[in-house]
Amino acid sequence: MAKSVEQVAAELADREAIRELPQRYCDCVWQGDVQGIVDLFTEDGEFTIIGNRRENKTVGRANLLKSYAEGLANLTPRPYIHNHVIDLKGNGEASGRCYVELRNASNKMAWLGTGFYNDEYVKVGDQWKFKSRRFQQIYMEQR
Repeated sequence: MAKSVEQVAAELADREAIRELPQRYCDCVWQGDVQGIVDLFTEDGEFTIIGNRRENKTVGRANLLKSYAEGLANLTPRPYIHNHVIDLKGNGEASGRCYVELRNASNKMAWLGTGFYNDEYVKVGDQWKFKSRRFQQIYMEQR
């Protein structure tokens, strides 16, 4: 059965709102807006960094606020997001993946590394939020 114009419009609006999440996330990182980053997550949102032989998971807005504040105090990363793929699951849930390059603003924009985010999104009220964000490091320069 073909989708109605209303269904297609709703899906397009959802995709655009979800597509903005990683864009806003990167903009907040650039601006040093820690509260703005955390506001993109659900109350029980999770951020996980997966690197060489280690995994660091932070859960909940209070912990995210502390973690991002500490992380951005020690480094001035400049993320560039690429190739965002979104899968709408229905019932206010979606997943996605996007790829990232990181540069260091405190060192003449030197290349820091690359990886990708595996995201789970949920609709809270009329806004899409990160339920979980898992950053898989592919390569990171030694600091």
